[in-house]
Amino acid sequence: MIKSAKRREGAALRALIEAHQERLFAFVWRVVRNHHDAEELCQEAFLKAFASLDDFDTRYRFSTWLFTIAYRLSLNFLRRKRPTGGDAMLATLPSADDVGQETAQSEEARRLKSIIWTAVDDLSAPQRAAMLLFYKQEMSCQEISEVLGTPVATVKSHLHRARARLKDVLERELPDTAGRDRILASWAG
Repeated sequence: MIKSAKRREGAALRALIEAHQERLFAFVWRVVRNHHDAEELCQEAFLKAFASLDDFDTRYRFSTWLFTIAYRLSLNFLRRKRPTGGDAMLATLPSADDVGQETAQSEEARRLKSIIWTAVDDLSAPQRAAMLLFYKQEMSCQEISEVLGTPVATVKSHLHRARARLKDVLERELPDTAGRDRILASWAG
């Protein structure tokens, strides 16, 4: 498919967009937290990727390369938008499956989500990005390293520190809750 896309075949380009647009949008939205901005950044990421397809090394995954482009565009966007710091980025909110169907509708689940969003906002941008790419996009540490442009050891450090900070917040804010325990267990691996 990449070879066809490099020849600028429309069907191959459309197939690449269709294969990656939903995951890419979800990632970018969590970075910029604005639907319209996320759509524009995704379009820009695809345009930049397609314009540079001749430079793409087929030994690597296209998705990793695309996410790298989108991540850098998103960070640049946030820097321009909020030059004084504090970019709100990624969240690792539990899904309804993580909390359980009944609990997801409860007040406790809403409170848990709010606490996690707030805690995630306090993480550094690389820590938030590492958490989202690892837990939501299910990328390996090697792939995250390529997206963030950092060594694998740094990615592991970001994940470790993010988990520790989120665990502290959850233990302080939610002592003895089943939802907290499920989330902490999922982060242990």
